[in-house]
Amino acid sequence: MTKHNANNERIKRDYSQYLEEARGRDVTTVDKVLKSIARFEESTRHRDFKLFHKEQAVAFKTRLAEALNARTGERLSKATIHSILRDLHGFFFWLAHVPGYKKCIQYADADYFNLSDKDVAIARARREKRVPTLAQVEHVLSSMPASTQIERRDRAVLAFAVVTGARVAALASLRLGDLNIDYVDQDARHVQTKFSKTFRTFLMPVSELAMSIALEWHAELTANPLGSPGDPLFPATETSVGERGSFESRALAKQGWRTTGPIRDVFRHAFEGAGLPYFNPHSIRDMIVRHIMTLDLPLEALKAWSQNLGHQGLLTTLTSYGSVPTDRQGELIRQGLPKSDIGEEEELDPKLIAAVMRKLQPKRFSDANR
Repeated sequence: MTKHNANNERIKRDYSQYLEEARGRDVTTVDKVLKSIARFEESTRHRDFKLFHKEQAVAFKTRLAEALNARTGERLSKATIHSILRDLHGFFFWLAHVPGYKKCIQYADADYFNLSDKDVAIARARREKRVPTLAQVEHVLSSMPASTQIERRDRAVLAFAVVTGARVAALASLRLGDLNIDYVDQDARHVQTKFSKTFRTFLMPVSELAMSIALEWHAELTANPLGSPGDPLFPATETSVGERGSFESRALAKQGWRTTGPIRDVFRHAFEGAGLPYFNPHSIRDMIVRHIMTLDLPLEALKAWSQNLGHQGLLTTLTSYGSVPTDRQGELIRQGLPKSDIGEEEELDPKLIAAVMRKLQPKRFSDANR
């Protein structure tokens, strides 16, 4: 069976360039789109896109609904299906204006990759995130070993996530020179920040334990006479072939991590080693915002914390990360409304009531005559 189509490969290359150069999409996003397109090609046995017919889209949606997640063995979620179909909708909508394709594909053809309104609503539904508590994170930090430099680096990764709220890609690309005494400069020229945004993050007094671990790690690296500001804040692990012929971790390498996978592994091993379920690195940002919401801070201070997380608007912080956990939601509701300033036996002034009634009566007569 044909595993590729030369014409398809050429037009996919053009679309990749369009996404990167014209739409400004990053490489990760483009790769995801190409995977969605490749999935559709597999369902049509790599037929030329010029031979597209709406029935192909309908059949593809049916296959997606029946497909299983390779990792979990369960059906694909509505959110995953919606994401794949959205990628294909964008691709075929773009194809409809490309010479050589616009005679074969109409703009309306792309709409056949849409889900039903009901399924879209399910895909977009916001569900409660799994977020660790500050006590759980501190338990993990205190449980992590620190006898070797690799172990201290792993512990410092989690600690820095707590005191900076940095995203996992930023943590992987931070340099030693980015960290000052009490702040980190997330410079988009080399730090992989979201939307390539450059901003300063002051170390947040969320946890004394995390703060001390983070500063100790910085002190350990800066004490190295051979180190430089351009060195990675979290060097990768240097491996070599052991006596048994297998790869073994030896020491820290000179370069940093190229991907975020190792950091996710650090989190997974740390939480599982402490007897807790795995919480991904991004959940630490949610934990920080939930902690902020308990501090009863004035508006200016809330804005400062929001900027510290790299958010342009406070609304982003509160809507994307500030959801109240369900158990806390119920607790607040059960507390009821605050008591009124008026005492239980206190009555309103009769003269005030009469004055209000006189104000209302002319309006009632006027409304009745309309």
